[in-house]
Amino acid sequence: MYPYRFSNVMIGYLNLGTLLASIPIIGAGLWLAKSSTTTCSSILQTPLLVIGFVVLLISLAGFVGACFHVAWALWLYLFAIMLLIAFLLGITAFGFAVTAGGGGTQIPGRPYREYHITDYSSWLQHHMQNMKYWRPALACVVGSKACAKIENWTPMDYLQHDLTPIQSGCCKPPTACQYSGGMPVGAQDEDCYRWNNAPDILCYQCNSCKAGVMEQIRQDWHKISVLNVIVLVALICICSCGCCAFRNARRSLSEYPYGVNRMSKINPRWDYYWGRWFHGRREQLY
Repeated sequence: MYPYRFSNVMIGYLNLGTLLASIPIIGAGLWLAKSSTTTCSSILQTPLLVIGFVVLLISLAGFVGACFHVAWALWLYLFAIMLLIAFLLGITAFGFAVTAGGGGTQIPGRPYREYHITDYSSWLQHHMQNMKYWRPALACVVGSKACAKIENWTPMDYLQHDLTPIQSGCCKPPTACQYSGGMPVGAQDEDCYRWNNAPDILCYQCNSCKAGVMEQIRQDWHKISVLNVIVLVALICICSCGCCAFRNARRSLSEYPYGVNRMSKINPRWDYYWGRWFHGRREQLY
């Protein structure tokens, strides 16, 4: 019987691990679909389910192909892996492009930064200005209760403690705003007029709030992009092992799986005579 090779064994174990890992991913997606009530949670269910099922199918094809030498299953597996590599390359490049810029401006004498919508890419600005995308993003901001965590802060707390991008942009007016009797004084940034002390209004409609959300997206996307690079390296290594396993599976189906010379199979002494003739010719030439 055709013996297992290292590449086949490695692909088998790797895909068994990813096969088992896809089960809790699918379970988390189904749980969110059943029990989530907030917009922030519900938008995660579709990506989780898609990723879980894709990983399950790819891992199953790779496991069956590597362990049972099924060439067509390994071919399907390698094709899917190559598509994943191309997709991750594209999404990583896109992520770095749209999250360029930003970072905020350090406020003198304060430990936190403030963010401006014009510091971010035009693609990200367009999406945040579009109410179709801003409404669910704002629902996430309100549902996260980020502002409730600092609603009892004193002015001294703002001098001593840092703020998240969302807290800095959505929960307070810009630091440069000036008020008299609770009303903005003189010509100031439009966000100074949008601010309201009511807990359900605050600065949720401010451009600074949109900038804070974009900064949070930028930070999250950079973390995801770093993870994507790691996954890409792993996928390329797996694809290399998969190519070896695919070659082994095809050889196992052939009459001579190890690439044995057909003439040597007919006459076992063929290699011996061929070697003597070759060395004799070499001595005559030199």
